Amino acid sequence: MTRRPLTVMGMGEGYRDGVLPDGRLDRLREVADLIDDEPLSSFDDDRARELLARAEVLVGHWGCPTLTARALELAPDLRAFVYAGGTVKWQVTDAVWERDLLVTSAAAANAVPVAEFTLASILFAVKAAFSFAALERDRSVAVPLPLDRMGLVGRRIGLVGASHVGRLVIDLLSHHDVVVGVADPYLSEQEAARLGVEHMGLDELCEWCDVLSLHAPDVESTKGMIGAAQLALLGDGVTLVNTARGALVDTAALTEELRSGRLSAVLDVTEPEPLPVDSELRQLPNVFLTPHIAGAVGSELVRLADLAVEEVARYAAGEPPLHPVRREDLDRIA
Repeated sequence: MTRRPLTVMGMGEGYRDGVLPDGRLDRLREVADLIDDEPLSSFDDDRARELLARAEVLVGHWGCPTLTARALELAPDLRAFVYAGGTVKWQVTDAVWERDLLVTSAAAANAVPVAEFTLASILFAVKAAFSFAALERDRSVAVPLPLDRMGLVGRRIGLVGASHVGRLVIDLLSHHDVVVGVADPYLSEQEAARLGVEHMGLDELCEWCDVLSLHAPDVESTKGMIGAAQLALLGDGVTLVNTARGALVDTAALTEELRSGRLSAVLDVTEPEPLPVDSELRQLPNVFLTPHIAGAVGSELVRLADLAVEEVARYAAGEPPLHPVRREDLDRIA
């Protein structure tokens, strides 16, 4: 029998209407008893103590306070944390796992626009569109125009990580006349064959590809994984696309390679983020820089809301979650 669990929301001030637009708040009310329509942006005041004392489900989004042991003490009946965003690493602590809370994430929904942005970046990169655009703005600039690497047909697209995003990119690229290679230590040869990609090590992938696109999580083992050695293996005219996390790349080494004009880069994420105002990466004509916009923005947020509401509905009906987050997965997911 479907229940209507007592539910509160946690997110930054002013986010609710953007996160739950176009009737999504009403939809959440249909599957849960919202104790209060206004989200909590802090767990440290009297209102938070009152709401958390009654809550069985917490629906979170960007700016949701961290679920510390102290916060969980205020929520003795809390059983599920449904996150209407991507990574939960800033909200979830060891106390969550010790309480055996159900945790879900909308990372799968957020992956869709990231994959779309990545595909667009790859298509522009193989046409040298970013270089031509820089040249149109200033005919005196020196930009890489790799004529031998231009055009889409037969191009070798290297993906680092068969993550949610990586797999969506693989699917999107399957509609184009390209060859896809993937470096991911967790990807088996059988799964690579099923996905229709070539499985190889990271250094081999760097030597092989015409475009290198990053889709690995920011965990201890991946920090700086694209360093001077890997960048040196990239052929002249290769474009590096990073829509994952800036920490995957050695910024100093990348800047040196880009300064030489040998490579190009599409960077939606950087290390640090944002870059200093005087960063050379802001000035180089072979760098296309955006401020972390590949993920869900504007109308795309409805996908995250729909998935979060569906997870609450499934919890209320006693059904298993679509996208649970497990403690043992944290070292390999974004």
